[in-house]
Amino acid sequence: MRRPAIVTRARARILVMFSGDANGTPEWVRALKTGDDEGWFGPGSAVWEVHSGIPTVVAGIRALLMQTLHPGAMAGVHDHSRYRDDPLGRLAGTVRWVLTTTFADREQATAACTWVSRLHERVRGEYRAADGSVALYSADDADLIGWVHCVFADAFIGSHETWGSPVSGGSDQYVREWARAGELMGMASPPRSRAELDAAIAAYLPVLRRDDRVDEAVRWLKNPPLGRGVGPAYRLLFAGAVASLPAPYRELLGLRRPWWPAITLTGIALAWMRAILGAESSSLSYTRRRLERLAREAAR
Repeated sequence: MRRPAIVTRARARILVMFSGDANGTPEWVRALKTGDDEGWFGPGSAVWEVHSGIPTVVAGIRALLMQTLHPGAMAGVHDHSRYRDDPLGRLAGTVRWVLTTTFADREQATAACTWVSRLHERVRGEYRAADGSVALYSADDADLIGWVHCVFADAFIGSHETWGSPVSGGSDQYVREWARAGELMGMASPPRSRAELDAAIAAYLPVLRRDDRVDEAVRWLKNPPLGRGVGPAYRLLFAGAVASLPAPYRELLGLRRPWWPAITLTGIALAWMRAILGAESSSLSYTRRRLERLAREAAR
């Protein structure tokens, strides 16, 4: 059955936003069918379950909001990120790293993490600390690698806990499995349970702060230049991300929980997006092709 034109256009806009391709099959997605193993996680893993779910759409916003609270991370974004000039390009790059690490074979997943780490080698500079002194930062500092890993893990599992179905093995299983991504990015001892993850993020509280740069980034994240076709839906998802944040971090960001039922309405919006995009993402479809080929080869 042919899709109505308005649905086709909406689907293309969403796919461009998250993959850079109107069909959702850029070169890196097609590459998922190649490789010689099932990857670092594989079918039945909590990581596959969480990262193939539609709540990841909100997780990206939630992670970026949390990331701004660390002054070193915020300085890196402010000084080196192209988010103001090419918001969709930056988003597509993050999506590429997450999905390649999740679904690709081990060689491609490791290469994707190495690629990001090399980009981070150039992300360094200085910022004004709370006491007025000058602090140096580098994206490959252990402190910043740990912060970014933890807020991404928290955003993924937190969004899934809010809008997804129960995870096989529970949230602890997801955090334990996704620790591998932290190790691939250079984190020495990533959290391996939900409690450890919560504690790791809370340990950063003395460092976290809100300043003019954070306010600028939050204003931009609230209303990025995505156009009339996508902007209204995005603003609803942003409200859902804010509502899903734990209160201490929401207050640090200077944000209020929406007075209207943002969690419920975001859930409806995500269901609509799932209906438009289909039950299975192109990333998972190409990954299954690899696994089917490997199964045939093993049966010979």
